[in-house]
Amino acid sequence: MPTSAPLTDQIVTVCFNPGEDADWFAASEKVNDLMNANGTPARRFRVRHRKFIGWLTRFLGYYLLDAARKFGAITLAAGGRKSRLDLSGMSMIAANEAVARWRAWNYHINATTKPARLWEDFLAQHHAEPAKVSLAEARRRFEQQPRVLAMLAFNGGHVFDPYELSLYQAGEATYAGLYWRAALVGDALITTDGRIMRPATTTAADRLRFLNEACMYLRTLHNRARLCAVAIA
Repeated sequence: MPTSAPLTDQIVTVCFNPGEDADWFAASEKVNDLMNANGTPARRFRVRHRKFIGWLTRFLGYYLLDAARKFGAITLAAGGRKSRLDLSGMSMIAANEAVARWRAWNYHINATTKPARLWEDFLAQHHAEPAKVSLAEARRRFEQQPRVLAMLAFNGGHVFDPYELSLYQAGEATYAGLYWRAALVGDALITTDGRIMRPATTTAADRLRFLNEACMYLRTLHNRARLCAVAIA
């Protein structure tokens, strides 16, 4: 069934208290126990290099998990101590990319087509009368709208997901706001005490509620706490 979620592996951020075993085995075990899923490390965290000692630490992998190097310097990792991860840089890059994508959509799609009804509207029709409106028919009705067709047909360096139409039509700030938060958190988060935080549904509103709560939780973690990103299919 089409959803507003990206068509990729789901990313789960696993959190550990300072001093806890926070290796890849511990992270995968938490994901397996709490979500009944198997995963692999996801190198999605940018590594922070401090202003004065960064010339040295950029080559050292301490307090990092599954680090990747470029020209000898560590650039990405699947996780590590919070103080070693460049969370601010990650959010800024994601926001800039989202702003560029939204502005391209605004110029090529928003300015040339009329507003369209959201996928959620057609999905509600299917749920209300499944015998009359099948899921395939609901999808057909949604995708035959001129704005949705234009998004599907666009081939100009950006990919516009029509199932995120509610985000696009909500404006630049909302669209970018979701993506910079998602860059930090992913699709779900496991807290240090074993709670699972994730959206109640795939709607944009529930995704934003989850991301706001998860980002607030990350801010409360001690700098010596550790994070690990796990990709699950």
